[in-house]
Amino acid sequence: MNVPLTFAAPTESAQEARRADAKVGRARLAEREHRVVSQPAFVLHSYPYKETSLIVDVFSRDHGRVPLIAKGAKRPHSQLRGVLQTFQPLQLGWAGKSEVRTLTTAEWVGGLLPLERSALLCGFYLNELMVKLLARDDPHPALFDHYVSALNQLGHDEPAAIVLRQFELALLRETGVAASLTTVVTTGETVKPDRFYVIDPEQGPREAFASDTVPVVNGKTLIDMQAVDYSDVTTQQQSKVLMRYLLSYHLNGIPLNTRQILIDLLHL
Repeated sequence: MNVPLTFAAPTESAQEARRADAKVGRARLAEREHRVVSQPAFVLHSYPYKETSLIVDVFSRDHGRVPLIAKGAKRPHSQLRGVLQTFQPLQLGWAGKSEVRTLTTAEWVGGLLPLERSALLCGFYLNELMVKLLARDDPHPALFDHYVSALNQLGHDEPAAIVLRQFELALLRETGVAASLTTVVTTGETVKPDRFYVIDPEQGPREAFASDTVPVVNGKTLIDMQAVDYSDVTTQQQSKVLMRYLLSYHLNGIPLNTRQILIDLLHL
């Protein structure tokens, strides 16, 4: 006599356990699908998170500005303590798809001189600019290269005023908020070296009026800035005032702490 095989229906607790296992499996799969490895990056800013960890704001070549949790980075013997330094090239890996992802690997690459004295202040100024002007998860590989170049120039004692002006303009251009400096808004003509202009932060230059209260610059300064040529002393002086005005506009008047220090100590 053949007895038919029967299977007991799974209990409610067993079904819940299976659903929980499936949920964990899906979460792990999603995390693997949102994993980044060996990404060139720099630390822009970090601050404590809970007792032993840090939140690290990094600027990466292919993913832009990304916030990461560095678990255990504050522990005395953590390897991350010596790696997550500002102004040093890193190779980072992270995982997750939430607003703040989890740092998984960090390796020091090297290749840049450490910043010292006034160059160090300038580096912190660049970092503060990017933290306040760059949207998260918005890639800017060309700006990444500008940043590396600026750090390299500062490390080799290149004139800080010129390095900062070059990077400030590159930042506005790469983020899409810089209008052409050499095309007159009202006429479409190219600016003339011997005439004077004011810059509309969203549209570009127009000829200056006696009643203007915003910075007035000569055409040669604008032509030099467009060509990234800051060898002329007048261009250096006028571009400093102009960039301070443009940055303040795009920052909605939010002050830059490091710039005030530079103004007070170094007149940059």
